[in-house]
Amino acid sequence: MISGVFLSFLLIATPFLFYIYKYAPTDSKEWHTIVGTIDAGNFAHAQSYMHALFTKITFVLLTGIWFLTSKNWWKYAILVPLTMFLFQLAGVINHKNDYIDEFDFWYSLPIILPILIFLIYISYQIGKRQESNTMDLKDQVDDEISKIFSDKL
Repeated sequence: MISGVFLSFLLIATPFLFYIYKYAPTDSKEWHTIVGTIDAGNFAHAQSYMHALFTKITFVLLTGIWFLTSKNWWKYAILVPLTMFLFQLAGVINHKNDYIDEFDFWYSLPIILPILIFLIYISYQIGKRQESNTMDLKDQVDDEISKIFSDKL
């Protein structure tokens, strides 16, 4: 119950978290807050840095919650965008980068490829099982239809 309330509160708070950047100054590279000073690094001003930072944090938070609460077999597919968002977040936090979101795909590819191969294998195995079950069901339906039309009820 407590975890459900906490997750609900977190999900309700994400739109507000996404728009925190609006409070950052547009004319300064530093933003002095009660938690400390936020430096914009290679960004033009603190507001653009906060926009990039909280966009990535919001997506990491939402995909992380989705992965942790999903009960489906394909939940590991959520790791692909989660990995991308984590690499992008690391790129935003690292002030020394002159680029953001340009090469993150290539860095996350070694993590994404095994996940995709595993998911394709599982999908193939499930498809084979469903195909055999579907054929049994089709045979049963055909038998019932032939019994109905043959007057052997």
